[in-house]
Amino acid sequence: MKRIPLYVLAFLGLMTSCVDETTVFNETQDDITIEASEQALENSIVYDNAGVLDIFEESSTSGKSGLTSKDEEIAGDYPLTLVAQVDAPSFAGGENLTASHVHVDGDYAYVSYNTVEDGYAGAMDIINVSDPNNPRVTSRLYYSNADINSIQYDNGYVYFAGGVDAETSVRATSNSFLGKIAASSGRFTGTTNIEYAFQEGYNATDVVVNGNNVYVTSGQEGTLSIYNKNTLNAVNESEFLDLRSVVVQDNNIAVLDASKGVAVLDLNLNIVKEIAIDSDFGINTKRTLDFSGDNIVVAEGVNGAGIYSIATGTLKEYIPILINPNGVDSGDVVTNAVATNEGVLLMANGGAGLCLSEEQNDNTDLVGIIQLEGSVNYVTTKGDYVFAASGKEGLQIIKLNKPDESLAARCSELSSYSGGSNLNVNANQTLSYRGSKRFNSVNIGGDLLLCGSWTVKEGVNINANALFEMNGTFVVGRNNRKRNINVNSGAKLRVEGNLTIYGDLVLNDGATIEFIGEDSVINIFGDVKKSGNVTVEGKFKDVKNKF
Repeated sequence: MKRIPLYVLAFLGLMTSCVDETTVFNETQDDITIEASEQALENSIVYDNAGVLDIFEESSTSGKSGLTSKDEEIAGDYPLTLVAQVDAPSFAGGENLTASHVHVDGDYAYVSYNTVEDGYAGAMDIINVSDPNNPRVTSRLYYSNADINSIQYDNGYVYFAGGVDAETSVRATSNSFLGKIAASSGRFTGTTNIEYAFQEGYNATDVVVNGNNVYVTSGQEGTLSIYNKNTLNAVNESEFLDLRSVVVQDNNIAVLDASKGVAVLDLNLNIVKEIAIDSDFGINTKRTLDFSGDNIVVAEGVNGAGIYSIATGTLKEYIPILINPNGVDSGDVVTNAVATNEGVLLMANGGAGLCLSEEQNDNTDLVGIIQLEGSVNYVTTKGDYVFAASGKEGLQIIKLNKPDESLAARCSELSSYSGGSNLNVNANQTLSYRGSKRFNSVNIGGDLLLCGSWTVKEGVNINANALFEMNGTFVVGRNNRKRNINVNSGAKLRVEGNLTIYGDLVLNDGATIEFIGEDSVINIFGDVKKSGNVTVEGKFKDVKNKF
């Protein structure tokens, strides 16, 4: 976010709103356009770096060095994959857009963009993520002179928070605005009847829809304001000095005030708890907070992430920034955002990357830095996905590859894998495991069954007359570092679930690949190479039609 005035929004020659009365603007504007080219939307999805993600673990990083990795003796947890990247929109006058916020609802991710350089422009994307192998940008809307800072979808509408330069607007007396636009089946329905409401503060920083209300924060002499989501009429407001973020859970509202810390309010905006934080949150920077069970996790800039008890307000622990990479400005080594997902804590640490930690009872254990390019400015997660906004690298879609619960039940009698990262199965040896691990390589001379979620950074070799059965998710290689699965003479590969190969599937003479059940999927980024007589059995979905 930028220094005051933050936004140039000349098209909003509008009146301001207050608690007593809200002005809603319903007229088509020349400065708002919807992308008409399906080819432009399709080209926004990039697979160059897709594939298996390494995690640079704490033991392999040093406090003042760049990211370095070494082969681990033990197979690593969290077999993550990068599904794809989404290039930031670009248009005349809006060439420097960066993702500012992401909200996931059902099959779609809703992304807002703003401009961090001089000049003001923004955009919003709707991305279909229903097929993890084939994300698609289904709709894009441009603002030629406004940054959009936060976004959320709810029941047929996209709500978004931005700003207005009141000095250049004809009638606006406040800089912050809330917008509402209809969206259906992954598409903005048009630029007509976009509604706006206004509140005090130099810019609107966050928006949350909960129940029948919309909660909006505005920074620097702004407010936490509540609007009726149907009419955008103001319901209530409370003044704060410098709000950056808001979250709502059950009957609690928590806001991050950069001037003093966290305030927990009831639904009537009465403060029930204040948590004083003396960290330097920076000026006009993105900082977020999130509920995590009985705690609140706060992005605290150079201090990393702080975890506080909701009940007592006491600091339970700090999660530091794991590394300080060479060649990165110290001002970009800060925790900008935090997100939690079933025991996993993610920290967007700017130039220090995306950090993953495990929440273990009353402690948080650092795991490492996920192998991503760019400066990670925002992160959100839902279900099996992580969405990271990473500066010029755009939006990155990561799949956690959590083991399927039904598979866990069917394979519950198997032992969990806890061995080396180079898995070798000797001839006449039969091994079977369940779990969720990262391998460097897999070499099979006997019989191997793997149930759960697994990734392999290097290749997979199934030797002559060997058997490999997979049940769940199995991913090999990376799109910019292709690796193969080789099935040799008399060997068999049995697939039940999802198999992704960033490389080739090599079926040598006498090899067999068998798909089990009705719903197996194979996604091959290279080719299927057959030599001699090979056998392909069963029903399956061939994502890229390589068979």
